[in-house]
Amino acid sequence: MELYNYLKSLHIIFVVTWFAGLFYIVRLFVYQIEAADKPSPEKEILQKQYNLMAYRLWYIITWPSAVITFFVAFWLLLFTDLGRGWLQMPWMHVKLGFVFLLYLYHFKCHQIFTQLQRNEVNYTTNQMRLWNEGATLILFAVVFLVVLKNAFNWVYGVIGIFLFSIIIMLGFRFYKKIRERK
Repeated sequence: MELYNYLKSLHIIFVVTWFAGLFYIVRLFVYQIEAADKPSPEKEILQKQYNLMAYRLWYIITWPSAVITFFVAFWLLLFTDLGRGWLQMPWMHVKLGFVFLLYLYHFKCHQIFTQLQRNEVNYTTNQMRLWNEGATLILFAVVFLVVLKNAFNWVYGVIGIFLFSIIIMLGFRFYKKIRERK
């Protein structure tokens, strides 16, 4: 049981650092895209700095956290009695589905990261702001699943954050229209 608690602690720590990296990398994407619209030499200076920041975040924090999270979770689920028991529970199947979506999200972020490292801008800042909500929705779903340990009650929490996200986006659009008038 003591080994299990150490592994669980490591899992939580690296999930937190992984999400921190995912949240911040998309924010850096927004900055990189904004920098592409600046005049020279400001554009080149900002692109160089944001590329360096994104590179360090991605390869020093985000990727290692994703890999360590995977291996610790794998160990927890397959080599501990409690973990093997959880694999029989429906809520864990749903959680693993969300974890799969999170890794897909991570790989898409990697694709965007490599494009922006080459100074290729294929997205708008608004698209990246919306993209950032994907990780937030997955985080809410997984936390509700883990805490409630119910394959269905997590839906209420996700619906709540989805509605909250819509309100935030509408507020953002309203603020943008006010700002454009000035």
